Amino acid sequence: MFLGIDCGTQGTKALLLSDQGSPIGRGYAAHNLIERASGAREQEPQWWVDALITSVKQALGTANGPVLALGVSGQQHGLVVLDEHNKVIRPAKLWNDTETAAENEELIAMLGGRAACAERFGIVSRTGYTASKLLWLRRHEPSSFARIRHILLPHEYLNFWLTGRMAAEFGDASGTAFFDVRSRTWALDVLAAIDGGSGQLAAALPPLFGPDELLGLVLPEVAQELGIAPGCQVSTGGGDNMMGAIGTGNVQAGVVTLSLGTSSTVYSYQTEPLINGREEVAPFCSSSGGWLPLVCTMNATNVVTQTLKVLGKDVREIEASLAATEPGADGLVFIPFLNGERTPDLPSARGTIAGLSSTNFTPHHLVRAVIEGVSFGVLDGLDLILQGAQPDRILVIGGGSRSIAWRQMLADITGATVQVPREEEAGCLGAAIQAFHAWSLAQGHPVSMTEITDRWVEVEQSSTTAPRAELRPLYSEARATYRSELKRLYGV
Repeated sequence: MFLGIDCGTQGTKALLLSDQGSPIGRGYAAHNLIERASGAREQEPQWWVDALITSVKQALGTANGPVLALGVSGQQHGLVVLDEHNKVIRPAKLWNDTETAAENEELIAMLGGRAACAERFGIVSRTGYTASKLLWLRRHEPSSFARIRHILLPHEYLNFWLTGRMAAEFGDASGTAFFDVRSRTWALDVLAAIDGGSGQLAAALPPLFGPDELLGLVLPEVAQELGIAPGCQVSTGGGDNMMGAIGTGNVQAGVVTLSLGTSSTVYSYQTEPLINGREEVAPFCSSSGGWLPLVCTMNATNVVTQTLKVLGKDVREIEASLAATEPGADGLVFIPFLNGERTPDLPSARGTIAGLSSTNFTPHHLVRAVIEGVSFGVLDGLDLILQGAQPDRILVIGGGSRSIAWRQMLADITGATVQVPREEEAGCLGAAIQAFHAWSLAQGHPVSMTEITDRWVEVEQSSTTAPRAELRPLYSEARATYRSELKRLYGV
């Protein structure tokens, strides 16, 4: 059997699979979240460990047979710092932490500006990336900063707990902003700018591994605690977006994955690094050997859920509201930046309702405007990734993918066929696929990721949604209104 583990913002999930890719067991455990008005979003790494134990035990259940290998998917950009005794120094600052916005701008200036960063490292740091969190620590918690001896990302910390080995992987490392995404090496100049050239941070980096490699065996005491037999191998794993790509078969050019979760991401595999792309596109490496240019918006299903809660309704209202209204919500526009925004880069932005009238000031119109605002934002990002090309097929994952009406909206806006993978937990599935791939290579009987995804990744045919050509002009007009409002408010 093979095990995929996905440590997200809200909780950790585990998926146990047979060697044919059939689900055997599942598990889930929730995480707490530390939130402050300053924009801080943090979690204790021990919470991830506790949730991993619980979810894996649930997934294993009464299954018989050994778990041959496992992989870990983790929320990107989080900063875990350890001291000389390998103990966690402070809670991990997460991907959606906006407290470091000022430090991010300061770091970009220290490195010569945005254009210089793009030219030197192939990437420009964004608020939420890992690098600015280190500068924030130096500015605001110098005693914690002085104790740093190891720097890890969330999935790397879990790998360390599992194996006792500290290691990094190209895909997740791409989101640190101290990694050159073109050469796949650490960008030590960035760390030198943060620590004043002392070398402290460079010395704290783990070695880099490729997606085909195994890190080692699960520690005996950890295997016993999890209830798995000794000898289970651990793959390099990766960031949640990279594992989600693998779990949706996005390991070859031409596939688009759109995730509608707490945040929304959209990405498409490429065989070469993105050169001279727009700054809004994160030119990340994939965890399957190529590159995965990606756009992330920080406001997605969380905004929809909060809106429904304010209206005293639940998620079933999505279908009714979209059925009762026309594209464009009769001129109502909702800019969904309740948590600031990453794309466009507006960490201090706030949400806006515009275009209210006596006819559109209704719950149904408001729900539609919110969903349109979320969708327009992430699909504008897809336009930047594809650089003018039109998608033929989009695989949608995350909580938002469960809505038939929302899927239909995405198809009508883009003109693409929208499909839903049969396995909802794409991060878990991707981590298990990567583990199977690395394990098969180590056994001397290699199976490529493409071969595995062709067998293991299936779409739910009953959920496939075809676009309605007659509605596309209406959505084009609504998107133009949305963009006009965005420009009026923020000049972007």
